Amino acid sequence: MGFFLETLLGGLMAGMLYSLVALGFVLIFKASGVFNFAQGAMVLFAALAMARFAEWIPQWTGIASPVFANVAAFLVAGVIMFVVAWVIEFLVLRHLVNQEGATLLMATLGITYFLEGLGQTLFGNSIYKIDVGMPKDPVIALESTFQGGILINKEDLIAALISAALVAVLSLFFQKTSTGRALRAVADDHQAAQSVGIPLNRIWVIVWCVAGIVALVAGMIWGSKLGVQFSLATVALRALPVVILGGLTSVPGAIIGGLIIGVGEKLSEVYIGPMVGGGIEIWFAYVLALGFLLIRPQGLFGEKIIDRV
Repeated sequence: MGFFLETLLGGLMAGMLYSLVALGFVLIFKASGVFNFAQGAMVLFAALAMARFAEWIPQWTGIASPVFANVAAFLVAGVIMFVVAWVIEFLVLRHLVNQEGATLLMATLGITYFLEGLGQTLFGNSIYKIDVGMPKDPVIALESTFQGGILINKEDLIAALISAALVAVLSLFFQKTSTGRALRAVADDHQAAQSVGIPLNRIWVIVWCVAGIVALVAGMIWGSKLGVQFSLATVALRALPVVILGGLTSVPGAIIGGLIIGVGEKLSEVYIGPMVGGGIEIWFAYVLALGFLLIRPQGLFGEKIIDRV
């Protein structure tokens, strides 16, 4: 029982990280109808900015404190992501209002390659590290309850708690603030929102800025775990099954879908993997998502896209 709970907890913690990336897809699609393939590039760009400024700021200021360097680098990277979001909306999306979905999709693919190239130009193409002080050593818990206890990765636990806190803050933002209510109104019906005076361009800028902050937090966490390298852009591919399963229009779906995928990956790898030679964790999420498409194409909590048109 202890081993099962250990595997389950590991899956839940991994699932929260998947949910964090998937949240970026959902936020932008809900407000603008754009499936943002650039979300992975945004995660990479934000992580590169934070990693490099964490190195540069102590050199510029002469202050060697790691806490100061990381906080300052996070704030600078946040401002950069705000600027990136505004530039994307002003130069690209504003001119593609009411265009076909395929046109918008190609636009986000172009943004992907632009951000990857710009990141390499500005910050270099080496492997960098983000050290925010998260403990790397595991800890054994509940030794008195289960024989041998439950092994918990403290870094994964802290990362999952940070992800959960951000999701909670975003949920409160959408539910309790006037801007959040405007965002939900735009998500429900663009034309109706415009008719009551809600400016779509401003809303889209806000959504892309929020998605940029989500990308920054995701980049910080994944960069701390894996290092900041250009393969980090593929982290968005890990979130695609989450979006399909939970629903492209549902914030709760992104969270629950991520938890289901995370737990399913871990349990299948541990209990079924040895029977088939392992490697299930690599493809399990995609097979689950594709199978679910046949039953409910809009996902667990999503709405039919045709109803939104």
